[in-house]
Amino acid sequence: MKNLSTAVLATALIMTACTQENPLLSESKLPYGAPQFDKIKTEHYLPAIKEGIAQAKANTDAIIRNEAEPTFENTIEALENSSETLGRVLGIFFNLLEADTNDTLQQIAEEATPLLNDFEMYVSLNDTLFQKIKYVYDRRENLNLDKDQLRLLEKNYESFLLNGALLSPEDKKVYSNLQEQLSLATLRFGRNVLAATNAYTLNITDEKDLAGLPDYLLEQGRECAQQHGHQGWTFDLSYPSYGPFMRFCENRELRHTMYMAYNSRAFGGEFDNCGTVKEIVELRLKVANILGFETYADYALKQRMLKTPAQVNNFLSELLLASLPAAKQDIKAVFDYASANGFEDSELQAWDFSYWSEKYKNANYNLSESELKPYFKLDNCIAAIFDLANRLYGITFEQRKDIPVYHKDVRVYDVKDADGRHLALFYADFFPRPSKRGGAWMTEFRGQKIVNGVEQRPFISLVTNFTKPTASSPSLITHDEMETLLHEFGHSLHGILSEGRYESLATTNVARDFVELPSQIMENWDYEPEFLQTFAKHYQTGEVIPQDLIDKIVAAKKFNAAYSQVRQLNFGILDMAWYGQKKMSNDSVAEFERNATLISNLFPEVEGSCISTSFSHIFSGGYSAGYYSYKWSEVLEADAFSLFKEKGIFNREVAKSFRDNILSRGGSDDEAVLYRNFRGRDPEVKALLEKTGIKVNR
Repeated sequence: MKNLSTAVLATALIMTACTQENPLLSESKLPYGAPQFDKIKTEHYLPAIKEGIAQAKANTDAIIRNEAEPTFENTIEALENSSETLGRVLGIFFNLLEADTNDTLQQIAEEATPLLNDFEMYVSLNDTLFQKIKYVYDRRENLNLDKDQLRLLEKNYESFLLNGALLSPEDKKVYSNLQEQLSLATLRFGRNVLAATNAYTLNITDEKDLAGLPDYLLEQGRECAQQHGHQGWTFDLSYPSYGPFMRFCENRELRHTMYMAYNSRAFGGEFDNCGTVKEIVELRLKVANILGFETYADYALKQRMLKTPAQVNNFLSELLLASLPAAKQDIKAVFDYASANGFEDSELQAWDFSYWSEKYKNANYNLSESELKPYFKLDNCIAAIFDLANRLYGITFEQRKDIPVYHKDVRVYDVKDADGRHLALFYADFFPRPSKRGGAWMTEFRGQKIVNGVEQRPFISLVTNFTKPTASSPSLITHDEMETLLHEFGHSLHGILSEGRYESLATTNVARDFVELPSQIMENWDYEPEFLQTFAKHYQTGEVIPQDLIDKIVAAKKFNAAYSQVRQLNFGILDMAWYGQKKMSNDSVAEFERNATLISNLFPEVEGSCISTSFSHIFSGGYSAGYYSYKWSEVLEADAFSLFKEKGIFNREVAKSFRDNILSRGGSDDEAVLYRNFRGRDPEVKALLEKTGIKVNR
């Protein structure tokens, strides 16, 4: 490429001066070029980010200044590969910011965010660069491009349009400032949620208040108390503590206390997010408006399978209409059971439902979490998902203890294809700690791509918050947590099996309402006897899970399915309410939330609680105006898994088709086309209703 040699030489000189002692910038000699976690220190991040920006800017300038006629190769491909160092550094930094953070990392994030925003704006708002992209785009019909090349070109062009390329110089400055403010606000939101979660503990010293709590939770509570310097038992708001506490604690007042603590995180007090919620929503609305969209939802949905707020709201309404009567019946059934067994109030409150629901399930299906948990030893579950991947796709996982990790709890595996070809490094981080945010997620330290014929395989990360082993017990997870593990492993397979040419179109870089298909389809195996019998063994006796217990799991699969569906729809409705505004509401955050979810709330209003202030998915995650995608992806996965059910849940032919048409393709083609290539038709909503057992009266 013409006029690139000077920039390349300058970059090389800068690299030599700055990389000698920074393991984020120097070439890794570890297997497959794995991150040098044994050498990376906190002080390395900011210099590496600055150096990555400098290199990316130099590469971008070379494209801009190139006097040759713009082509796909010297413009689109060159831009795709222009930020390699920066991407590698940020892939590590932002993953650790979520999984193993500290005050210094958070300060670095705040300092780096304006720098990253400035660079992003430098690229996306550069008119000369956009005109080169437009030149190539306008001639796309005559360039004889491969399908993925055309997709990359179209995505680049649309991305520049959606990031302000056509704005006036004055509006570009406003847009850049809005994006910088938004980046800092989302960081602040996440930091407040983590701090508020970590700030609360419930200490119990009277044994009578422990009634109903299973032994594993009591042991966990004793260890937590010791860690905090407390007497007795301590419970916190991490899900392995909070979830079981709400299901088993007989003391209603303590359930109420824990419920309020969890559902008022960052709602007032030292870590208040109320102002931050409104700031984020208003900034996103301003971003949408300056780009010519009425609402942020209009803007965000341009690159989704469902393209407009009307389509999303109609989809949510259709499911809500079908599910709400059945959900109310689910609650009535639990209420009737509770009333017959000592519950004296006229209606269930939100902090009652998990407790009485667990008892109802145990009574009617003779199935309880404490009965199931001994069969789900985490190590066995991990081996099982690896074996499932092998049976479906022929791949294998071998633990590598010679590759450094960022925390002692992390394990790393070498993933290979059936022919022995290396596919990925897989990092697994299972246990909670104060430095890790709650929940479960999959990310990547490095993506997958092919440059100049040389392939870069990905480094995939799976993070959860499962119960840690104790002095007397291994890590045991619930059946629901096994479902979560399968879910995140599905995302991981989407990364591991990627075979794309361009990193921005590879692994999980697909439409937000398509990305959950590979994860949610994996959950189905959690209810298949043929799969459960391969690994679910009692951790003490070695007994394989009895068939009658499996029958109960399968029978209970549809228990509270409508209630659970409405709960998810409630989150989606709240999300669309926040981001579907044409002008900012004057209501408080709590008032806005209450009004938005009146139609989908299943329990009486709880004064002092608020979901929005800790709703990380839509305020600091990637699901703004996109939370509906969980339900949309459930439609896709229910429809897709029905083919496995028809042909066999371990059917290699169906699995190969799913791998070839979905998992390996990333976003290299339109997602609707990818799905049709696998299924032979478009998805049908009825598949989800049939799966959940919800009957619709027409």
